[in-house]
Amino acid sequence: METRPFWLEESGPSVERQPVDEVDVAIIGAGITGCSCALALARGGLRVRVHDARGIAEGASGRNGGFALRGGAAPYDVARETYGAEAARELWRRTEAALDRLESLAGEALRRPGSLRLAADVEERVEIRAEYEALREDGFAAEWHDELPHLRPDFRGAIFHRCDGALQPARFVRHLAELAAEEGVAFHERDHVGSLDDLDAEQVVIATDGSGRGLLPELDDALWPARGQVLATEPLTECLFECPHYARHGFDYWQQLPDRRIVLGGFRDFSILTEMTDDETTTEPIQETLDAFLVELLGHMPKVTHRWAGIFGLTQDLLPLVGRVPGHDGVWMAAGYSGHGNVLGLMCGELVAAAILGGDDPLLELFSPARLLTPASGGQM
Repeated sequence: METRPFWLEESGPSVERQPVDEVDVAIIGAGITGCSCALALARGGLRVRVHDARGIAEGASGRNGGFALRGGAAPYDVARETYGAEAARELWRRTEAALDRLESLAGEALRRPGSLRLAADVEERVEIRAEYEALREDGFAAEWHDELPHLRPDFRGAIFHRCDGALQPARFVRHLAELAAEEGVAFHERDHVGSLDDLDAEQVVIATDGSGRGLLPELDDALWPARGQVLATEPLTECLFECPHYARHGFDYWQQLPDRRIVLGGFRDFSILTEMTDDETTTEPIQETLDAFLVELLGHMPKVTHRWAGIFGLTQDLLPLVGRVPGHDGVWMAAGYSGHGNVLGLMCGELVAAAILGGDDPLLELFSPARLLTPASGGQM
């Protein structure tokens, strides 16, 4: 059984370690956020170096379910109530634009067949129907589907998001890294950063999502690591699912790839205490639950070729933390996507780069780390 993510089976990018004496910005994390931030900064004229304890895309960006969805982790109607109507509308509009930009960058790494947000029972049908009505009320494209081919009858309807996509995330991130390297960005892979003081740069960006514990104590309190477990099957004989599916508020998610294999993840809530961890290993209880769901979904148990786990960052209000880190001069961050990092990671990497380059954006106020981080005493960089 292969424990390396299916997405990482493809060969990595040809990004050589470049000698750079001095840089303006050092970025910790060579995932979607770090690579998109580095590319934007380099195109803005800054000298950039990216550090990663492993390799490009080998963290959360190469270990997720491959979904590329608009919006955030909170349902749209809940977002309107929680963040305010205008803030929610702006967030959804901006993620739609980020999806279009992702498509322009990703090439064959992205397909856009749409996605289905499923109701797993009557209660969830009421909830997602309210989200559907809110989306339609505010002018966002959404379709309601009662007919759900190839699904058991206890699924009670779905929202079809026509513009959503399915991503080969590692391929996309590695392409971003190649583009950044062409702009002069230096990549230091297999280079663990234990302290921000070790980085000789005027500005530092923390782009590790849920895997950067120990860099700043206050960040550890505000950003909670969570483990997502995933499996991939051998190719099936027929195409059953034309687009990504997700149910139970995103706790269950699956898609069928062009070669007809299934990528299935989730069920973190079945053992929520053990899954709130930065230990990137699979566990029998979650993997057995994934297997059981696979049998329910398909009517038989196919051969599973890959099982893996990845760590992502959760925040209390399900919004990312993007911008200056309070109490630390020259330190920035973009992290905390609460399981929606493929689109938000691209958008927030570019957002923090624009802020470093002197831009001002209304989303920086919504995403400000100051809302959740309490500055530690002393220790300014």
